[in-house]
Amino acid sequence: QVQLVESGGALVQPGGSLRLSCAASGNIFSINAMGWFRQAPGKQRDLVATITSGGRTNYADAVRGRFTISTDVAKNTVNLQMNDLKPEDTAVYYCQAVLQNMRAGPFRNYWGQGTQVTVSS
Repeated sequence: QVQLVESGGALVQPGGSLRLSCAASGNIFSINAMGWFRQAPGKQRDLVATITSGGRTNYADAVRGRFTISTDVAKNTVNLQMNDLKPEDTAVYYCQAVLQNMRAGPFRNYWGQGTQVTVSS
């Protein structure tokens, strides 16, 4: 079993900042990539940012320049620093990890339970 636990969601005013964190634990041999997705009410779950084990990052156009993803490989954690938040950033943010449970095993996709981010005055 693998668990992804997110933290850091909150209510924040427009222009404010938040830092989300996600820690992966359990039956993990190696992590290939981690990332953040978000889902607003009535909408599909969309990519926010991803980072590979080699440090390569990818951002959605809507957040590029405002959000920064980082990872601590030794601790199996991924963070999302969110600056200049806008009301349209309001959503449930989900952590994702693509990882192997054993050497030479298949890569599997795991999700956290989500953390609410609300941007409102």
